[in-house]
Amino acid sequence: MAAKVFIHGSGHRAASWNQTISHMTDKDDIMCPDLSSILEGKEASYENLYASFIKYCGGIDGQIHLCGLSLGGILALNYALDFPQKVKTLVLIGTPHKVPRAAFAFQNMVFRLLPESVFENMAFGKKDTFALGNTMKNLDFSGRVNHVECPALILCGEKDGANKKSASYFSQNMKNAELKMIKNTGHVVNEENPRALAEILNGYYARNL
Repeated sequence: MAAKVFIHGSGHRAASWNQTISHMTDKDDIMCPDLSSILEGKEASYENLYASFIKYCGGIDGQIHLCGLSLGGILALNYALDFPQKVKTLVLIGTPHKVPRAAFAFQNMVFRLLPESVFENMAFGKKDTFALGNTMKNLDFSGRVNHVECPALILCGEKDGANKKSASYFSQNMKNAELKMIKNTGHVVNEENPRALAEILNGYYARNL
């Protein structure tokens, strides 16, 4: 059975999947890498993080089911495009098809005003969060998403206004994609509505064994 790899976003850690996993039918084959840990001390840049993610996935035997939220979705999408033979299914949650520069700049401005302590429960510390962000501002998968070969499930909280357009873009431009909007939920679906997410994933994986 193919392993399921759940990848968290930049504002959270691997533990953010715990509630969702508690409602999953099959828990034993789920892996949740901690993005700061797989960097193994290297400089926080998207290039380094993606290279570390490639190494992580390459260490898993056979095909894998990738499920990523936000930054995790970007990594999952990038990997599915570069290693199509390795990815059995792709689930993107609240994932942009290109980094929105204006929103990203505003977010960085807000982050600069926050104390270091705020970043303690995030994937990276304050310094690394900025360093990573600066290397991601030009990411754009618009011209490549139609090359995704595996079945794809696109999920977005109905209150996640920043990513609704990208969710529609993915569903319209990927060959084997289906779109589901999750009611009464914002961006961090795995924490805001873990039971609903798990029910959707259970059904999806049951159909795509």
